[in-house]
Amino acid sequence: MQTKKWVFSFDELDMVNNAVGDDWDAVRELLGGKGANLAEMVRIGLPVPHGFTVSTEACNAYLKSGGTFPQGMWDQVLAALQTVESQTGKRFGGEEAPLLVSCRSGAKFSMPGMMDTVLNIGLNSQTVAAMIRLTDDARFVYDSYRRLIQMFGSVVMGIADEPFETVITAARRSAGVENDNELSADDWKKVADTFKAIYRRHTTHDFPEDPFKQLKMATEAVFKSWNGKRAVDYRNAAGIAHDLGTAVSVVTMVFGNMGDDCATGVAMTRHGSTGEPHLEGDYLTNAQGEDVVAGIRMTRDLSQLKEEMPDVYAEFERIAKLLEDHYREMQDMEFTIERGKLWMLQTRDGKRTAQAAVRIAVDMVEEGRIDRKTAVLRVNPEHVDFFLHPQFEPTAIAGGRLLARGLNVSPGAAVGQVAFDANMAEAWAKREGKQVIMVRPETKPDDVHGMLAAQGILTSRGGRTSHAALVARQFGKPAVVGASGLTIDLANRQMIVDSQTIHEGDWISIDGTAGNVYEGQLETMVPDIKDPWLIKLLSWADEFRTLGVWTNADYPRDARRALEYGAQGIGLCRSEHMFFETDRLPHFQKMIMADYPVERREALAALLPFQREDFAGLFRVMDGKPVIIRLIDPPLHEFLPDLVELVSELADLKIRLKHAPDMTTIDTLLADIRQKEQLRKRAQSLKEANPMLGLRGVRLGIYIPELTTMQVRAIFEAACMVVKEGIDVHPEVMIPLTSHVNELVRQRGVLEAEAKAVMAEQEVEIAYKFGTMIELPRAALTADQIAGAAEFFSFGTNDLTQTTFGISRDDAEAGFLIEYMETGILPSNPFATLDRDGVGQLIDMAVKKGRTTNPALECGICGEHGGEPQSIALCHELGLTYVSCSPFRVPIARLAAAHAALKAKSA
Repeated sequence: MQTKKWVFSFDELDMVNNAVGDDWDAVRELLGGKGANLAEMVRIGLPVPHGFTVSTEACNAYLKSGGTFPQGMWDQVLAALQTVESQTGKRFGGEEAPLLVSCRSGAKFSMPGMMDTVLNIGLNSQTVAAMIRLTDDARFVYDSYRRLIQMFGSVVMGIADEPFETVITAARRSAGVENDNELSADDWKKVADTFKAIYRRHTTHDFPEDPFKQLKMATEAVFKSWNGKRAVDYRNAAGIAHDLGTAVSVVTMVFGNMGDDCATGVAMTRHGSTGEPHLEGDYLTNAQGEDVVAGIRMTRDLSQLKEEMPDVYAEFERIAKLLEDHYREMQDMEFTIERGKLWMLQTRDGKRTAQAAVRIAVDMVEEGRIDRKTAVLRVNPEHVDFFLHPQFEPTAIAGGRLLARGLNVSPGAAVGQVAFDANMAEAWAKREGKQVIMVRPETKPDDVHGMLAAQGILTSRGGRTSHAALVARQFGKPAVVGASGLTIDLANRQMIVDSQTIHEGDWISIDGTAGNVYEGQLETMVPDIKDPWLIKLLSWADEFRTLGVWTNADYPRDARRALEYGAQGIGLCRSEHMFFETDRLPHFQKMIMADYPVERREALAALLPFQREDFAGLFRVMDGKPVIIRLIDPPLHEFLPDLVELVSELADLKIRLKHAPDMTTIDTLLADIRQKEQLRKRAQSLKEANPMLGLRGVRLGIYIPELTTMQVRAIFEAACMVVKEGIDVHPEVMIPLTSHVNELVRQRGVLEAEAKAVMAEQEVEIAYKFGTMIELPRAALTADQIAGAAEFFSFGTNDLTQTTFGISRDDAEAGFLIEYMETGILPSNPFATLDRDGVGQLIDMAVKKGRTTNPALECGICGEHGGEPQSIALCHELGLTYVSCSPFRVPIARLAAAHAALKAKSA
């Protein structure tokens, strides 16, 4: 029986391609992104060190078995290692020309720093001596050896970094130098010996001398790191599946720490924050790769490499362009320069901010690299949301006290209380609901849970390609890194800038767009979308989508903003919101309190001008576009003071009455008591055991027809008024909470008669529609009947979800729903993402049934799901006419609708 192939040399890509049918996605799934791209760079002739990749399938088999390599895997590793020995003329563990390798993780999707890497595998007492003879550079060799011991101790054995870092700090202090690369060979030899002692103290056994044991243990550690906390947290936040596994790439070591003609760096083919089309990156002379991303040393801007090593820079520039042309995507590359020779260690699609993602996609279309369809699909709807992240008010910046400046690696404004470690940041944010800025000298992969919980990230060290910068850009967190003016004292939980001390818990504000740090809480604002690249991308998205994007807007200012963002109509105007305003609420409460119809009509007559002007304002803004106005929906008790509060206030008034000093005060108190008592009685009479399923919506309109009749009169008087002004008006009247067709027939008959009466009075004809809100399962089940009395359906998905699940949203989201999602009882929050199997089926049934009765039936949704990308995809699939969402979600919905249409075509 032939043994399964677990290990693939970098020059075996054609074999892999043939096995998976030239499916690049399948290649990346098998070899991981790092392994696949290393093999591809070899295939196109770039300088890549020799090596091989252990597949993700091997990782999954190892994890499934509980910690045993799959049959044949290790033999294949040894055979691949022999091939590398032949290719390099070196021998693993050899005492003449030792072969040293790195063991690097790499999953299908890039997860920067989340899984583990071990460098310099193969060094031991014998090979260290051999390397010193070969290189005549003991400083470089002992520097490399101490790195192996430290990384092996940390990654493989789980020893904390602090004991190692304390030794290095002491060595620098003893030698009187600032940077690690200034330490001598003797310094590093002493550090390596001390590291061995630390290793033995924490593990109770000596650091392994056998190179093969080192490689085997490192490979296992990389496999295990797939299920490490930071990797799991990252995948949860990024939406990456947990069953993919990681590949392990074993790569011949090339060294950037052999002297001043050596370097290591990380670079991107375009600016990761802005998307500008030029190389951006950091590098360090005489260093190894981890030094650049860890932020331990202050990196140098890549542009300086052009002066320091012009020939190498020219070659790197050529390779960077070749890779971007080849992948037709911005690339994030790692490189090492060893004795003047450039080696490529990795390329992958670069992490970028939302702003950069949009600009790069548009620029690449205009450069002829990709088409518009690819550009639209390449930008996630969530990216658009980041354009609406808060920015600081200009006046707040002008009056703010600047504490420090750093690199502006991830844009946006963040305000929060300082937390100096990830656990504190997460605890404050998640358990106490605080706004937090996580502040560290530099971040490490283990900090990712705190970074995800924080509003923003601030570090005193690190560059544009540091771990903090990459993670911040990935998840849209405002970040400032490399703010060297800050001295962070973790022991005393404080940071010092100039003569000022900022303690943990103090408020600061960071501007990731400008790279500035301010004292205190600066006022923020939500910006308008004026980015020219985003405007162009969304215009392309509009060409592809078939689903309309409308907005939920109650006031002209909301409608105006929604129009600026691309809304095609108003899918929901909640008319009851207008009654809560201070100049109207007394009239509405008077209507509720009325004992006689004449009193009720008087109160409603006072409200009519207000409602008429409200609707006229919306019609003027939405000139030519449909406006759906939902008639009053909530139960009447919501417009009265709380019953418990009324009882308490009455008790207080009666106590004050007993101690009243004079008759004037007594008369005033008695009047107040009579008024409060009347309110209490009416509130008591309106009290319902379950008001959301009680007298509301269409039932309220049938019970108090004068109320909804007044609203319809206001709608049509406003429409007639603005038509005379030259405005094109399309009102659509929505009757909410219908459960039986007879309710709709009864209410529509009364209201349509009123509408016709107004048009006759005004001598104006208005094109209008009457429809209903489907938010009860019975309405969906009998939609064919209801469609006979409706010209449109609007699905109120919030209430439809509540009534389908039998769950109160407010209670569930504050209670058991979180546990349901954490334990997998529910795959997601059904109030955030439409439930396909339940609520989705009801919508599907209602649309199909309704259109059998009325083929021209307009169907949309107006719940909060209307701005959520997965829900929008389902709405497209179900054939809805439009989705309606808040103004700020309109741009997101436009792009999500385009994605839904394009993916449906390619399916």
